[in-house]
Amino acid sequence: MKTKIQTFEDSPQTAEADNRASPCRSADNDHATLPRYARLPINRCNVPPVILGSLTFQHHPAPLHLDSVAEFHADLFRRLDAIDGRAERAESFRDYMTVHFCLEELEKAGLTPCSNGRAKANWMRLLRGWSFDSDGREGAVLKGWVESRFGLLARFHGEALRDFSGAAYLRYQEMRSAGLYGTNALEGQLDLLYAYSQYEFRRGGRSGQRVELFRGINRINEHEVLNRSGRRQVVLFNNLVSFTASRDRAGEFGDYILLTRVPVEKIFFGHDLVPGILKGEEECLVIGGVYDVAIDTV
Repeated sequence: MKTKIQTFEDSPQTAEADNRASPCRSADNDHATLPRYARLPINRCNVPPVILGSLTFQHHPAPLHLDSVAEFHADLFRRLDAIDGRAERAESFRDYMTVHFCLEELEKAGLTPCSNGRAKANWMRLLRGWSFDSDGREGAVLKGWVESRFGLLARFHGEALRDFSGAAYLRYQEMRSAGLYGTNALEGQLDLLYAYSQYEFRRGGRSGQRVELFRGINRINEHEVLNRSGRRQVVLFNNLVSFTASRDRAGEFGDYILLTRVPVEKIFFGHDLVPGILKGEEECLVIGGVYDVAIDTV
């Protein structure tokens, strides 16, 4: 039998968590904030990690801008401003990425006969690799990019990442390095992809909105649950995690379904932003941190 989804408005603690005088003052003791062990002290965007990864940001999102990306690619966004159709804008974006990063003329980017096979890695292959195996090399690159740009540390890659000197974390760093070595400004491609995603949300009038997304799981204990009091659960997600816009599809991946409302500012990429990249699951790649979630049975 299906249980009723616990909604966030039902939770008596939601308003309390958002309206405290200083909701981010104690990252170690207040479950509403991003714990210190899950973040870097700095990042490369306009909101510090301790706020970006907190419940406060989930409930009261603000625009996120990566340093200098919009300014450096101003020509692209002026071009997009003149295009009315979303599909046409997506095609213009793909063309710009291809030309700017020399994706079809790699010799112009420095490819030589001695270059390794990673020279052909690009943003599309990373996304498809993530969809196939989020704990593979492409997943390590994407999680490392989130660390660098947003200051949220990876918490899982094939196994839990808790000890920065441990074997699991070293394997993750090796995969990240191998995934970036010999590539053509791969993290710069991801910067622009995120900026384009946010441009499309703003263009559609969705800035500041939250999207209802689902994730199928088998055991809640596989996740870092920070608080279970009241009628909600506060979960610390990995720094990049897949959700789906379809509850039915989420139910195919586990016996339980996590429901949360994700600010569009924390959606790195959605299946419908550039058609044909992610297929079949209405998948969204979400920047992690602390989220207020509800649990339902399949």
